[in-house]
Amino acid sequence: MAERFGAGRMDAILSRLELAFSLKTPYQEKERELSRALADLEDTYDLILVDCAPTESILTTAAYLSCDFLLVPVKPEYLSAIGLPLLARSMREFQDAYPNRNLQLAGVVFNATMEYSPEEMLAKGEVRQIAARNGWHVFDNEVSYSRSYAKGARLGESIYGTPHARRQQKHRFSAFAQEFAQRIGL
Repeated sequence: MAERFGAGRMDAILSRLELAFSLKTPYQEKERELSRALADLEDTYDLILVDCAPTESILTTAAYLSCDFLLVPVKPEYLSAIGLPLLARSMREFQDAYPNRNLQLAGVVFNATMEYSPEEMLAKGEVRQIAARNGWHVFDNEVSYSRSYAKGARLGESIYGTPHARRQQKHRFSAFAQEFAQRIGL
């Protein structure tokens, strides 16, 4: 799928849940396949995003080996906040196992925010404390909840191409994208 945004272009290679099952068959260096495949495309794109589940697996290792930066979206709720120390441990263990790789955490972004709940405000405070202890950046801009994301996925469109997306939501998403791009030097 390719989408035009002004002078830019975005291609998406969508995965399936079955990918995790295909990686069960072990062989040496399997976790490096994604990195090898993306190396051939590196000069074609300014940015390649790899989405993976927040669980420790061969997929996580493959993503870490393929990327220079890690972006951590966090829904501001207790259960998301308690997973961050596991992420810190995962990154330390990766750096120990692959000392030649310089994986950097670009930052933590709050997503699916509602700007209402006292629980959300408490969780944001906890995440900021964990981030400060680990020296992690927390983005100023947030990606608030929008039904347009699900509608866009169903239609095969980004939020910018979804007919019912609100201008304010598009602006918020753009503001985060610009902050992220600046943070990683794009």
